[in-house]
Amino acid sequence: MKKSVRKLIALSLAAVTALPLAACSSQSSSEPAGSERAAAEETVFDTPAEAEGLEVNTTDPVMISMSWWGGDSRHDATMAAVNKFMEKYPNIKVDMQYAAWTGWEDKMSAAFATDSAADVNQINWNWISSFSSDGSKFYDLNKVSDILDLSQFPESYLTACSAMGKLQGIPVSMSGRIFYWNKTTFEAAGLDTPKTLADLMTAGPVFREKLGDDYYPLVMNAYDRTIFTVFYLESVYGKPWVENYVLQYSQEEIEEGMKCIQALEDAHVIPSIRTIHGDGADSIDKNQKWMDGRYAGIFEWDSSANKFQGALNDGQVFVVGEELADMGDYNGGFAKVSMCFAISQNTAYPAECAALINFLLNEEEGATEMASERGVPVSAAGLKYCKEKGLLNELVAEANEKVLDYVSFPLDSKFEEAALKNEPEGIYWDVFDGLSYGDYNVETAAETLIDAINEVLNKNR
Repeated sequence: MKKSVRKLIALSLAAVTALPLAACSSQSSSEPAGSERAAAEETVFDTPAEAEGLEVNTTDPVMISMSWWGGDSRHDATMAAVNKFMEKYPNIKVDMQYAAWTGWEDKMSAAFATDSAADVNQINWNWISSFSSDGSKFYDLNKVSDILDLSQFPESYLTACSAMGKLQGIPVSMSGRIFYWNKTTFEAAGLDTPKTLADLMTAGPVFREKLGDDYYPLVMNAYDRTIFTVFYLESVYGKPWVENYVLQYSQEEIEEGMKCIQALEDAHVIPSIRTIHGDGADSIDKNQKWMDGRYAGIFEWDSSANKFQGALNDGQVFVVGEELADMGDYNGGFAKVSMCFAISQNTAYPAECAALINFLLNEEEGATEMASERGVPVSAAGLKYCKEKGLLNELVAEANEKVLDYVSFPLDSKFEEAALKNEPEGIYWDVFDGLSYGDYNVETAAETLIDAINEVLNKNR
């Protein structure tokens, strides 16, 4: 049963039954540990292209275009930074093209297909594999490395943005999942915020007893549950979710991860999907139960702190949690390049485009205007300037540091494929909604998930 149908029948709270808490207990494994933190999947690269010795035109009139999506604060920061770039290079004019996210990916897909995209584009990391797996859409940034200072970026992050021997994007920020807690609600329950999975499992019954049936330590939608399952399994078994376009987990292992999700739900740690749908909110940050503290925790991207903190009613304390280190013997979980800047392959002005990106990410005037509107800067120089001027959101910076210091596995480039991730028709939503509603048992849910993932992966082998 698809999510859209389930929402229509979400008229009452789901009954919570008791499963053994051991369903989320950790196990040890002899499997090897995951690869270096945030590294990309192993890929065979040609020798990187050398810089072509291009020079930025500082005299003749030049017009380049730049596109991005986001909210008003990102628009304002980016326009301010680009305007300063044009002050530095008076002969270069930048046509700025921007909008909200809704419909943007479809628009850009058409633009890449017709080679009509802007000269410089903000892109999601997986767009490299989705739109330019053959290297045909994005300019090789190695060729402009004498203008765009690549030494400011960790090699593993640049590798993650490479395909077909070409550096097709420059990482703007890295992001990963971590827990955020409403400290006020936990204190009302007489508890500290959880530091381990055991703490979290213990908190569920306490919330119900001391605060009431509407109170839960944590809320997770279907996509959150998917990512938590991956974090859990990588912690237990010490192997990446996908490697070289091959799913590394058996059906039995995936069933184990799903049983952990069920145990969280059945122990009153997380509300059922039926309950969440019955709340009638489009997203968790707009859910009244989140706003007033009845949902006291989220498992979210480190860069999302402002959105969730800002949604809380007055008087509630919002804090960054910890990765749950007791799930297994390994540091499970992944970080991803949250977004990149890329230059279109067919641009007439690669040098000027490279100068613009370098200004925005590596130079003080540009980087401090951009600040953390796209997350904590990856550029060492940009991060230094922002720290010196106190421009980073403290919660986001704390969460980002904790994530990148802990997680140890790569994110495969197809994890966020539309057929898997997009709501409401993506398989992640169907499987974990269906598991919560009782439409699937763990065996059928795991089999359905595996089939859909393999279908996506097989297209790229």
